[in-house]
Amino acid sequence: MFNHHKVEIEWGGRPLILETGKIARQADGAVLATYGETVVLATVVSAKEPKPGLDFFPLTVNYQEKTFAAGKIPGGFFKREGRPSEKETLTSRLIDRPIRPLFAEGYKNDTQIIVTVLQHDLENDPDILAMVATSAALTLSGVPFMGPIAAARVGYIGGEYALNPHIDEMPESKLDLVVAGTTDAVMMVESEAHELSEEIMLGAVMFGHKAFQPVIDAIIKLAEVAAKDPRDHVAPDLKELEQTMLGLIEDELRAAYKNTDKQARYAAVDAAKAKVKATLLPEGADDTAWTAEQVGSVFKELQAKIVRWNILDTGSRIDGRDLKTVRPIVSEVGVLPRTHGSAVFTRGETQAVVVATLGTGEDEQFVDELTGTRKEAFLLHYNFPPYSVGETGRIGSPGRREIGHGKLAWRAIHPMLPAAEQFPYTLRVVSEITESNGSSSMATVCGTSLALMDAGVPLQKPVAGIAMGLILEGERFAVLSDILGDEDHLGDMDFKVAGTSAGITSLQMDIKIAGITEEIMKVALEQAKGGREHILGEMGKALTGARSELGEFAPRIEVMNIPTDKIRDVIGSGGKVIREIVEKTGAKINIEDDGTVKIASSNAKEIEAAKKWIHTIVAEPEVGEIYEGTVVKTADFGAFVNFFGPKDGLVHISQLAPERVQKTTDVVKEGDKVWVKLMGFDERGKVRLSMKVVDQETGKELAKDKKKEDAEEADA
Repeated sequence: MFNHHKVEIEWGGRPLILETGKIARQADGAVLATYGETVVLATVVSAKEPKPGLDFFPLTVNYQEKTFAAGKIPGGFFKREGRPSEKETLTSRLIDRPIRPLFAEGYKNDTQIIVTVLQHDLENDPDILAMVATSAALTLSGVPFMGPIAAARVGYIGGEYALNPHIDEMPESKLDLVVAGTTDAVMMVESEAHELSEEIMLGAVMFGHKAFQPVIDAIIKLAEVAAKDPRDHVAPDLKELEQTMLGLIEDELRAAYKNTDKQARYAAVDAAKAKVKATLLPEGADDTAWTAEQVGSVFKELQAKIVRWNILDTGSRIDGRDLKTVRPIVSEVGVLPRTHGSAVFTRGETQAVVVATLGTGEDEQFVDELTGTRKEAFLLHYNFPPYSVGETGRIGSPGRREIGHGKLAWRAIHPMLPAAEQFPYTLRVVSEITESNGSSSMATVCGTSLALMDAGVPLQKPVAGIAMGLILEGERFAVLSDILGDEDHLGDMDFKVAGTSAGITSLQMDIKIAGITEEIMKVALEQAKGGREHILGEMGKALTGARSELGEFAPRIEVMNIPTDKIRDVIGSGGKVIREIVEKTGAKINIEDDGTVKIASSNAKEIEAAKKWIHTIVAEPEVGEIYEGTVVKTADFGAFVNFFGPKDGLVHISQLAPERVQKTTDVVKEGDKVWVKLMGFDERGKVRLSMKVVDQETGKELAKDKKKEDAEEADA
């Protein structure tokens, strides 16, 4: 019944198993992949005919985590999985980026990849396995995919590279790097690092590339026995159309790409495109030599070639810069004085308005993952409104691009945040891209660093980012610093590097060709280092470090620790006590399971009042100390005084005043504020207080008459 095939290898100290022919047999390609005890299913379906009217490849990747994989039932009213989580969205992008450039030129068939996590062993992250399974399924499917690829996660623990570290090992690692590629070249890199050098980062990329070669061999071995026959696909020969178009508009396009103003350049390009359409696709003509899709596709290719020729031949770019120069930068902070921290970072025609908000523990985000629910105290949200590129468009929930760019900036900043013990705030940063012409994600990194420092967040060091590009033709190549939007679209690489003056905190690379070499990556990293240092210098003109004080409107948080056995007393039955403290003082209070108490308010008096209240609940009164209390009851033999939180004690009638007292109410009555000294405890543990040894005006202890005091204590 089943035509089952299986390949197994030992990889990174764990078995990797790839199987096909038993599950999802109606898909064009399906692979069940197991690593350790984590299991994913990758399926590929591609339409038999191309989708008409498209000038792009319609590829969709959906990675989905089923909660049953970790033995959990989803939360929420419907008790089933809903919209994709951030992890699912980011992993979908991680799978898409290295495979998209490897589909055959001109392939326009609607293609969908679905990867489902079926089992999670809580040790091996499914994302790497999902990339491997996808590559295997594509290789078996018969679609024109120029793979296979493989991927690996690289850690840096104790000064050594680690292949596919377990989830519980990652907190010890100074690096979380995912690399994907083919046998010969690297296709994609995504990483977060703790100020590592360019040499260590490049070494990690090459370590991962070498480490996943056995996986590529295993996929090829499986394909040799289980792959479907390749589909017929011939890329259309449009050389004649290209030559015709060159004759029509080469001069116009060359002139357009010498225009340094983006909008004027786009207008000139649109005019050239209109001329092409009028000539090759005349209105009303039913029979033309080429289709509108072919004309549009060749026009895009011609744009790319002219930009590339100019750069390789002259070393001059679209806006007149050389290969290494960064566009003019203006950094501003404190632009929105009522917010907690704000910055505007402008680089050329790219601009980010970034606002930082400080919150308390109540503002932390609960993230529900297969590995469990965790709290996130640093949130970074990136928005890309259509006006930023002079267009109209729909405003809705953030898409994959917004989530991906936000996470890239998050990774760049995260290693430089202060420890929670040092700065116990929840941080939310929002980056509004108000202008865009190349690398708005790196503008977000720079703006976020400035906004956080403006808010008084003690970053370990300022962080800057730069986007690098590549033009590669045969043996000739040019690495471009601080790429424009057109250089991104028409070039071969998007290589983003963020970090401090001491090292790299994040590296992301996407390749649009069949991979790049170690030599090119080394040049790009060194060139990026110079650009990053220049940008940090420009940012330093606005702010070189965190402000010494929080802004006027930011909340203040103070931390105190209480014994864990006192947590219940502070919270009270049903939260009654803590609610009363919050209502009466106005401060926000958050209590952790370890006894850490965070008290927040923009008013120092409210914080102090809450601290004092909590202290009286959890602390024990000390013998010999003087306290201010309230008389709660009088009796013939003395007065009961509430002097320390909920604690009451007896002031014997002999201890009410220095002189002899006939009647308790001659000295005090209920409700009076009095000063008392804790003298000790009787044999039953009852509290003994004295008023007569304390000056009731000042609260200071009176000079002692030792003999008299001993005699009176004996009488008592």
